[in-house]
This record gives sequence, C-alpha cells and structure tokens, in this order.
Amino acid sequence: MCGICGIFNLDGEPVPHRHIKSMTDALAHRGPDDEGHYVDVNIALGHRRLAVLDLTPAGHQPMASKHGDIVLVYNGQIYNHLELKVELEALGYQFRSRTDTEVLLKGYEAWGIEIVERLNGMFAFGLWDGRTRTLYLVRDRYGIKPLYWTKMGKAFIFASEIKAILTHPMVSPQVNPDALNEYFTFQNLFRYHTLFRGINLLQAASVRSISERDQDLEKRTWWDYDFTKRDETMSIQEARQETLRLFRQAVIRNLMSDVPVGSYLSGGMDSGSIVAVTASHIPRLSTFTCGFDLSSVTGVEANIDERREAELISCHFKTEHFQQVVNASDISWALPKVVWHLEDLRLGMSYPNFYVARLASRFVKVCLSGAGGDELYAGYPWRYYRVFDALGRDDYLRQYYEFWQRLVPDKDKPLLFTEDVWRHVREQDTFRTFCRVFTFNEGLKYDSPEEDIANSLYFEIKTFLAGLFIVGDKLSMAHGLEERVPFLDNDLVDFAQRIPIRHKLANLEKVDRLDENETRKLRRYQAFDDGKNVLRNAMSRLLPEEIVRRKKQGFSAPDESWYRGEALDYVKEILLNRRAAYRDFLNPSFVAGIINEHVSGRRNYRLLLWSFLCFEWWCRIFLDGKIPTEN
Repeated sequence: MCGICGIFNLDGEPVPHRHIKSMTDALAHRGPDDEGHYVDVNIALGHRRLAVLDLTPAGHQPMASKHGDIVLVYNGQIYNHLELKVELEALGYQFRSRTDTEVLLKGYEAWGIEIVERLNGMFAFGLWDGRTRTLYLVRDRYGIKPLYWTKMGKAFIFASEIKAILTHPMVSPQVNPDALNEYFTFQNLFRYHTLFRGINLLQAASVRSISERDQDLEKRTWWDYDFTKRDETMSIQEARQETLRLFRQAVIRNLMSDVPVGSYLSGGMDSGSIVAVTASHIPRLSTFTCGFDLSSVTGVEANIDERREAELISCHFKTEHFQQVVNASDISWALPKVVWHLEDLRLGMSYPNFYVARLASRFVKVCLSGAGGDELYAGYPWRYYRVFDALGRDDYLRQYYEFWQRLVPDKDKPLLFTEDVWRHVREQDTFRTFCRVFTFNEGLKYDSPEEDIANSLYFEIKTFLAGLFIVGDKLSMAHGLEERVPFLDNDLVDFAQRIPIRHKLANLEKVDRLDENETRKLRRYQAFDDGKNVLRNAMSRLLPEEIVRRKKQGFSAPDESWYRGEALDYVKEILLNRRAAYRDFLNPSFVAGIINEHVSGRRNYRLLLWSFLCFEWWCRIFLDGKIPTEN
C-alpha cells in the first residue's frame, strides 16, 4: 500500500524535481518505508512505499521496464498476481522481485492496458509508456483505492490524495459549489468531482489516458456491478455452500503479506466471519474494536457499544484482542486530523474509524475489514422496504430520493446557503444527479419488488459503499495502515450478484406497501430486520449462534446524545463562532437553528451537525491553511 503521484506537462515544459518531491512529501504518511521519483523532461512520477510484499529494495518504485521506456507507480494489492506471474513466465518473462508491482509492469508489456481486466484486487496506478508518450491512470473494479486528477492549463496532475495535488504551484484550493450542494443533500458525492473546484476523482473500473499528441483525456470503463442477471434456479443450499466456499477463498487471498496482518472486530457477523477464517491461518491473530463511553448516553444509543460481542468472538477464536474506548471529548482532538486526511468529505461520523486504525497500526501493518457484506447481501432492509413494490420507475426514484436526502431537503436549500452560493446552485437538480447513478446500468427494471430491491443494491454499492472505501482508505493510511476488504473479491462479488433476492431477504411476501404519511411507519420498517439471510446461513458454520442472529448495528458513536450533552460546548464553540470560516458559504442563522432543534430533542440532526463541523474544519484547513499537527 502506497501513495502515488505524477505531473505531465503537455506543452513539453520540464517538470522541476522539487514539484514532484513536494507531492511525495505530502503523501509521506501513506508510505513511510521508501520514497522514489522519476523525472524525464516533461513527465514526473512519485511514490511513497508502505512495504507489505517483498520488503527488499527490489520493490522500490517508480519501477521501470528493462529498457526504461515503461514506468509504473502503483498503490494496492493484486491477489492473483502469482497466477499471472506463472502465465508471464511461460511467455518468457523473468522476475527479479516477489512484488505484484513487477507482475503488473510485465503484464502491461505482454498484454497492454487490457491487463486491468485480468486483475483481482484493489489498486490505483499511473503508468507512463514512453514509446507512445502516453500516461495511463487506472482504478480498480470497486474503487477501493482512491486516485484524483486535475488539468490546470497544460499541466496534468494526479495523486492518491488531494493534498498532494495542492502542492503544485498552479493549483489553488477553491470551493466547488455544485459539489457543496451535492454533499449537503446526500452527505456524499455521486458524481466524480470533489469539494475542490477542478479536482476530480477517477471513476472506479476505468482507464484514463492522455498523450502529447492527443491532449484530451480519453476514458473507458471495463466493468460494472450488475444485479439484474440473477440465477432464479439457484437453491438456497447452493447459494449457502458456494458463498461459504468463496468467502473462505477470498479471506485466504487477503492474507498474502510479508508483514503482520490483523482484523477489525466490530462484534457483527461480517467482521466476525473474517476473524473466524483468519484465526485458523494466523496463530494468535490480533483483533481491534472501538467502543464508546456510554455513561451520559440515553435512548437507543445506550446500546450502541459492541465490545461485549467483540469479546465473545475474540474469546471463541482465541485472538489477541485490543480495544479503543472513545468518549465525548475525543471528537475535538481527532476532528481536524480526520478532515485533513479525509479531504474528500463523505458520509457520517468517522472519527471512531480514525481512532481504531490508529490503535491497529501500533501492532500490525495490514488490517482486514468487513466492508461490503451489507451492500452485496442486502443488509439494510429498512432502506429497501421504503421502495418495496413502488408504482413504477418514477415512483421508485422519487421515494428513494426522499430517503437519501440525508442532510438538507431541497426546500431548505435557500435558507442553508448564502446568496452567492445559492445563486450558483439554484438551477442544479440534485434529483437528476441521483437518477444518473441508475443510468450507468441500462438493464435495470422497475416492475417487481425483487427488481426494486436489486436496483437499491446497485445504487447503494455504487454510492454508499464507494464513500465507505474513501473513508476506510484515508483514515487507515493516515497511520500507515493497509486496510483490506475480503468481501470485494472478484469471485465472491460475481457470485453474490447472481443470488436471487429471495435468498437474501426472506420476508418479501409479508411486506405491505407503506404510506409515507402513516405515523410510526419506521417501526413497521424495522419489523423486517432479516437482511443477509443467505450469508447468515453460510456463516452459521463459522460463528456462535448469538452473533449470526444479531440484528444489524452500524459503527457509529452516540453523537445524538453527545451533541446534546458533553460535546455541546464544542459544537457551539466551532459553529457559533462569529469568525467561523463556513459563513462565506452557509448561513449561520440556519446552522444555529439546527443546533437549537437538536438540543431541544425535537429532531435528531447528528448527521447534519457532523457535516457542519467537518465543513468548518475543511474551510479552516484547506482555504485558510490551518493544517493540524499530528500530536
């Protein structure tokens, strides 16, 4: 796992070495083990290495071909690289290292950029082909590893993190109002822009190329999720057995490492299943859990801590278990650092992720995560049932859009934004942005409950899970920790998409169409908490019954209570400050009203308050230059 970057001056102007050096310096936390640069007149590539496979200097990057005309900077892990290496050796290629980097480089020599379609893993890379003077940027199937790019004049710049791009003298941070509107609608970005004007996120499963001859960026994609080709003849027994086989295979693939490997352990089924398989291959496996101080917490959040269940799994599989307990005051220390590392603001409260990654990094260099199990196997039934049996496509899209306006509804946007921002975004249609996600797969249908749920799986894996990957990568790499996600193994994903919806959700025939105006409707949604049935069935071979049957619980701090109590002074100090930086973009009266509504208990605005806090720190750090220290 590493940090990569590059500069390509399309006008032929030489790239000063100091520019690429500044970029790799900004990525030092991603690769504390080694640093490398390649500069050839108008092309420069940089790399920071976190050594995981072949810890010798043979893994140094940028890595060049035998004749030096092809140069690669790569971040990730290719789990089938040994199989590809055998194929390449049969073609006459010889290797001097045990790295997947060299396999990727020689694979490009043998098969061209089509090598990407053979890869099973998580990766982002930049490859310079000096023979055609072409630069390629590539991101893995699922977008597990991030890669950002911008084109400023004749300078094309890319990096694993935005902060590296910002070191270039032609780049100055400015707010992208369209992305700001999108973020405060969905608490996520569904398009491939960022809050930084002109800086973009490379699309997952895509190749971008640019050359001196053709300076327009060419793009092609080679893969997408598809839940429409389900095998309705598949029995629940076949689904269970094959899921278990492929899951075990995926976890074992993810154990490939020359450094210590551990696992997060939330107390739920997904991470618990990973621990079950991993513990049989790694004696005295290290596991890591984040819990919360609940001494001042009330309501449903009083049961939010998962340490008891995590300890149950740890004792069952005899792991060496470590815990991090977060309290209400911990947000003030962590939040500036979280925003600095996250940069690309996504999703809800993530400072617990920062703390547990910090804990894990003290003991291991690689940590397994259960991300993806819910999205592949329908782990959020209360979401899908909102649009169950919708009356056609338009009805489905409208209902689901209403649910995914997680922060500020459209009618309140004029009150949220300042006049200047509102003038810019008032014509932007976030509903159209939402609908565009579904158009990536033209085969979607809206004529049955199962199709509706399949469409929801497609949408959430393309948006919500994509956001989780960004959070997971940035906050683990903040501590030089590689996070791996076994559920996103090619073979497992391909099979999971073929499983009939009825094997994932068993109560389809019992669900009535719900009236949005019905009182206490959430209680009816929550009655069908049966998601991931086939996965639960498969994992019952591995886990204690109590864990397999446990209801879904997200990983989040009890911020609803803390924002009304112990953390309230901090919220007010940051957001009611007359010199707050967000005031150039958001109306302080609206923010103050949200705080008052939350404190009164009339509404739960924990997600919106988190986003206000993050955006304030984003403005301070990236617009005002108040970079936090790591101490």
